[in-house]
Order: sequence, then structure tokens, then C-alpha cells
Amino acid sequence: MNILKWHESQFQQLALRASTLPHALLLRGPAGIGKRDFAAAVAQGLLCEQPASALTACGKCQACHWLASGTHPDCRVLQPEIAEAGDDDEPTDKKKKRDISIAQVRSLEDFINISAHRNGAKVVLIQPAEAMNVNASNALLKSLEEPPPSVHFLLVSDRPHMLSATIRSRCQQIVLPPPSAVEALTWLKQKGVSQPELALAQAGGAPLLAVELDNPDYWVARRQFIDGLASRNFDALALAERCASQPIPQLINWLQRWTYDLASLGSGQRLRYNPDCAEVLDSTSKRVKPLEIMRFHRELVRFQRVVNHPLNPRLLLEDWLLRYRQLIQV
Repeated sequence: MNILKWHESQFQQLALRASTLPHALLLRGPAGIGKRDFAAAVAQGLLCEQPASALTACGKCQACHWLASGTHPDCRVLQPEIAEAGDDDEPTDKKKKRDISIAQVRSLEDFINISAHRNGAKVVLIQPAEAMNVNASNALLKSLEEPPPSVHFLLVSDRPHMLSATIRSRCQQIVLPPPSAVEALTWLKQKGVSQPELALAQAGGAPLLAVELDNPDYWVARRQFIDGLASRNFDALALAERCASQPIPQLINWLQRWTYDLASLGSGQRLRYNPDCAEVLDSTSKRVKPLEIMRFHRELVRFQRVVNHPLNPRLLLEDWLLRYRQLIQV
């Protein structure tokens, strides 16, 4: 497993104390910067049977092959389950992402308390850790408080403030920074991303998220939505109808980033997310009150917590767009 260039320093510092690693690490930082790659590399380094050096896996032994295929008997990964449509009497027209449940955490009890299959370390990788519900977090505490020897917990978190204080206090926290713009753009160009500068801006500086945007359909849909927002004759209901086939979280995300740029320009700062719309954003920012657009933006940010479970996506989108229209009317 390769460490991303901008995290090499943090990995080397961790490797220097590989023999005295704490039983639980909390790897924290913004989404889309490579924390999971970092965690996977640490896990591989702990489980490798012929490491090249401390925490540096050989990539050739049986343990490395098993880990690469997701079948290593001494590694467990906890992440939100995907429920098939119709499970648990849920609506049958869609799938639903779930939290990391207490049942998943309890399934670790036998794993961590029996001997390792390969007579080495055992690793539990939890990602994202904030997906654990309250009961799951409480169930994990006992294992963190009384960890068996040679068991390592790796918690990955985009939003560590959402973890309980007791969970955080039982982990040593490793802060993983985002790359510089130059590092990110160089990496994206090496990946062959077609619009690296714009993709990186849209992803808020997170290169792994930018890679996910490298899809023509994404840019066509975004342009249709943005053009609607930018129109002097903005029609909220017509725009909602044109974009009805797009996922509501994506539309709200575009609106959130559009309003951030408006608020930023209105307060004399530079735009962040939509550099290809600088001119129209500048003219629109002169039609809104910075404080009001910022309040609207903050409401959108708070709404992101429940955006995946709207009762009526179309009506919800219409409501947000109608409220936006009120803000930009001269």
C-alpha cells in the first residue's frame, strides 16, 4: 500500500515508534485527503510477515496478499452497512446507508480475544468512526479500555468532533493534513483528471474527492444547475423541474458551495469553489446582503446532516430554491 506523498512525513514519524505504538490511533483530517490509504498502510505494516522496515510492508508475503484481497484472518473492517431495499420494513424503492451498529462492534469480541491466526498482530479498522451510533460507541469503549495484547484499533474520522469524548480520550490522535494546491494538482494531473483545477476547487481542496468528479455527466449536470442559479430571470420551480433527476444531496451541495462563494465575495474575500463562474458570482454578490446569504449558507450546512433522508426531495429542493430567490431579488 502506497502512502500519498503529502502524508509521508506523518507515516515516517509513526514508523519511528512502531515498537511502542499505542493500542488505538485516531486518524483525523478532512474528507478526501487519503486517510483511509494511510490507515490501510499502517494495517499492512502491522500485519506484514516480512516487513522491509518498521511499518513498511513487503507487499509480497502471504499476509500482504490476504490483506490486499480483504481476506486476512487477523484484520477486521467496520464501516456502515448497505441495507438491501426492503430490509427491516424500510421503503423498497431505494437502498439505505446505515450507521456502524452495536451488532458490528459486538462481533469483534471473539475476534480480539482469541489468538491471532498468524501469531502476530491483529488490526481493527473503523471507518468512518463517527458513523458509530451511540450504542456502538459505548460497546467499543470496553475494548479500548482493556485491549488484549497485540490488538490495534485504527479509527478514521472526517469529523472527530462527532465522536464521544471518551472515545477520543482513549486514542492517540494523528492529524493528517490536506496537500498543498501544488501537490494536489500534480497528483491529479498524474491521474489524468481532465479539469484538475476546477475539480480540486469543487472538491474543496480534497484530491481524492476531485478524482470522483472526473465524469462528464457530473460537469454537464452541474453546469445546468449553475446556469439556472446564475440567470437574471431565475425561476426556482423551473430549475427544480429540470434537475429533478439529480440526487438531492448533490444539488444541495452545489447550492451550498454557490452561496459560500457569494458570501465570500460579498465580504471582500476570494471565491473558493466555482472559479469558472467568477464573473457572474461577482455580479450576483452585489445583489445580496452578505450577512443574509451567509445565514442561508449556514442553514444549508446544517441541513447536510439529514440531506440523505428527505421525505419529498422535489418539494424540498423547490423550498430551498424559492428561499434563494428571495435573497437575490433586487
